[in-house]
Amino acid sequence: MLENSLSVFLSRIDFAWITSFHILYPPLTVGLATLLFFFEWRWMKTDDEKWYRLTRFFEKLFIINFGAGVATGITMEMAFGILYGPFSQAAGPFFGQVLGYETITAFMYEAGFIGLMIFGWGKISKKMHLFATFNVALSSSFSAMWILVANSWMQTPTGVTLKNGVFQVTDWVSAILNPDVMFGFPHMLVACFELALFFVAGVSAWFVLRKRHVEIFARPLRYALLALVVVAPLQVYLGDGLGQVVAHDQPAALAAMEGHYHTYNKDGSVNTGWHIVAWPNAKGDGNAFAITIPHVLSLLETHTWTGKVPGLDTIKPEDRPPVVVPFYSFRVMVAAGMFMMLVAFWGGWLALRRRLTAARIAQNPLFLRVVVFSAFLPYISVWTGWWTREVARQPWVVYGLMRTAQGVSHMSVPLEVFWLVGYMAFELMVFGGTWYFLAKVIRKGPDLTSPVVQEGHQMLGHIEEPKHHEPAQPEYPRPA
Repeated sequence: MLENSLSVFLSRIDFAWITSFHILYPPLTVGLATLLFFFEWRWMKTDDEKWYRLTRFFEKLFIINFGAGVATGITMEMAFGILYGPFSQAAGPFFGQVLGYETITAFMYEAGFIGLMIFGWGKISKKMHLFATFNVALSSSFSAMWILVANSWMQTPTGVTLKNGVFQVTDWVSAILNPDVMFGFPHMLVACFELALFFVAGVSAWFVLRKRHVEIFARPLRYALLALVVVAPLQVYLGDGLGQVVAHDQPAALAAMEGHYHTYNKDGSVNTGWHIVAWPNAKGDGNAFAITIPHVLSLLETHTWTGKVPGLDTIKPEDRPPVVVPFYSFRVMVAAGMFMMLVAFWGGWLALRRRLTAARIAQNPLFLRVVVFSAFLPYISVWTGWWTREVARQPWVVYGLMRTAQGVSHMSVPLEVFWLVGYMAFELMVFGGTWYFLAKVIRKGPDLTSPVVQEGHQMLGHIEEPKHHEPAQPEYPRPA
């Protein structure tokens, strides 16, 4: 029994490691593809070479990040079968179909257009290249949508029945449009845009601080900050909406996120206190200490002064999730989100005062340093938000229907350790290589010497014959 419990724990740690590294890359792919479309559109609209240089520079960063996302995504697909075989078999009728939809509407769709976007410069028309970039952005958003459909169904499973150990779909519309996905997908999609905007802003601020290509990078920095004035508060609003869904459909998860053990106080009144910091006691039936603000929990979750929020005392002990990880992950995510919103408002205020122009932007060194620092905060938010979401669902792999212990593969502890070490090494290798090449491209800066590409006329799949005045290509004898 001890070995089995350890095996389940190792499977959870292994998959948590894999997903925690994979989730670093797709959000930037989704958001940066949209920004590349905007940069390229501005180049075509204004015929300003600076927008072209920006597009080609950030496209290099996009390619590096995209490759890392593909590599770690394939690893995650493998891990489903290796680490969670019984779950993969049971959820196959829904989960497998949804991932199949992602392959058709995202991977295959994206694969064709990303080739045009990367290798089509000067070979196809400018409008066709812009169209390819647009479709890369659209298809990557489709990928995020289907992934969130699958994950949200694990949070709020609807439209299925569990029969003979297999989830049979009874209502596809209900299963796909489950309660969690209605806020979960917009929340994640906006997180992708927020991450990409801060990434572009941080890189641009780094160049401005070093007084390199200030006229070029002042533009994306200003546009990104103005967009964040809208995006950052929108993300807070969507997060609040998702919190309402969790409160309604996953009361145990919400109670763990808030360290909320007792629904009522000792005097019988509703427990409305929100804990800033807290730590569970040894028995796990309350907090050993906590710093609490009255009424804030009710205001956040019920939007009333004394609304009742069910505590962990309403949940069976065997069905209660861990508390420490979701409690502090949730608070780090919220703190990072609020800080990013303040940075966005700061940038908007500077823009109104015309202090973000190319001539004056370098006069704000403190703000620029804060922006560079803030470029890492969306990654922290994505990480901690994902940990909150996944750990607070425990002990269920499909909430309320299948426990994690039922969904993991039946492997020995030595074999679990083998896969854990292997996946850890692979993910660290990809992580190190990704940031090495990102840093290398950023340090080098944009290419300002190569000629700007013009309209292409080469037919797809066609290789032009050399002109008569060009020397003929050498011929090499082929082995018999």
